[in-house]
Amino acid sequence: MKVSLLVPAFNEAECLPLLAREVQEFIEKNALAGRLECIIVDDGSTDGTYQVGLELSEKYPFIKLARHSANLGKTQALITGSRYAEGDVLVVFDADLQYSVEDAWRLAERVSEGYDIAVGWKQGDYQKKFVSWVYNSLSRWLFSLPIHDMNSMKAVRAEVFPRLGLRRDWHRYMVPLAVEKGFTVTEERVTLRPRAAGRSKYTGFWRIVIGFADLLAVKFQLTIMRKPLLYLGTAGFVSGLAGVIIGLVAILIRFIAGIGYRPILYLVILLVISGLLLISMGLVGELVAGIQDQLEAMDRR
Repeated sequence: MKVSLLVPAFNEAECLPLLAREVQEFIEKNALAGRLECIIVDDGSTDGTYQVGLELSEKYPFIKLARHSANLGKTQALITGSRYAEGDVLVVFDADLQYSVEDAWRLAERVSEGYDIAVGWKQGDYQKKFVSWVYNSLSRWLFSLPIHDMNSMKAVRAEVFPRLGLRRDWHRYMVPLAVEKGFTVTEERVTLRPRAAGRSKYTGFWRIVIGFADLLAVKFQLTIMRKPLLYLGTAGFVSGLAGVIIGLVAILIRFIAGIGYRPILYLVILLVISGLLLISMGLVGELVAGIQDQLEAMDRR
């Protein structure tokens, strides 16, 4: 088994030498020369991360270096890194060394046992623990996931990674995407350590908002977009039917009791038009879903 650590790095010049040293020590301790590589992807850094990575790649044979001219995000950095990787197993590994190389190797070993993805389950105290608990609990409920933690280190079989269909900032949803496609998932406890150096890039209220918005987007992608006419068409049919029934009742009241109420007319128009729009959206969604299925089939081939 050969393992590739995919290391997105945005302004991580301070951490990279520490990372290289830990990987080197682990390789020497376990006689893993040629079986463990580290692909560092400079994601548009402005602090000299690329220069530091270049020096390390010249010093250590297990380090490869890729570069983005602009900050494209962690997901794109992982995709870029996967193109340079030669390993049978790809490990999503943060440059800040909050996870150990030893735990990364243990996750890779779980994949070598036959699983498609092995996910770390963070152990220890850390910031935003309550937010993480809420987020993971909601994720397990929405996607019926067999794991406890989505925001941790992950090891993925190399041939599985490109089939996940990752979009911007969707690296954290690798597990639900994998489960939806029928891949097997397991988890392993991993120790979360303090950041080795530098500052965290994932702080602020908007990161929480973006995370939950993406969570809903993934759920939409994996449910409604799989059978859009079933969901949207059903809602449209119910809306249209309700409009027709209310309209008939309003007509009976108007001619039998002589009572007319104009807002009911507006409600009927709203329900009928909404129904037609939902059914139309369902039909368009079916066309989009068909194109998506064809593209996925082309990727598999």
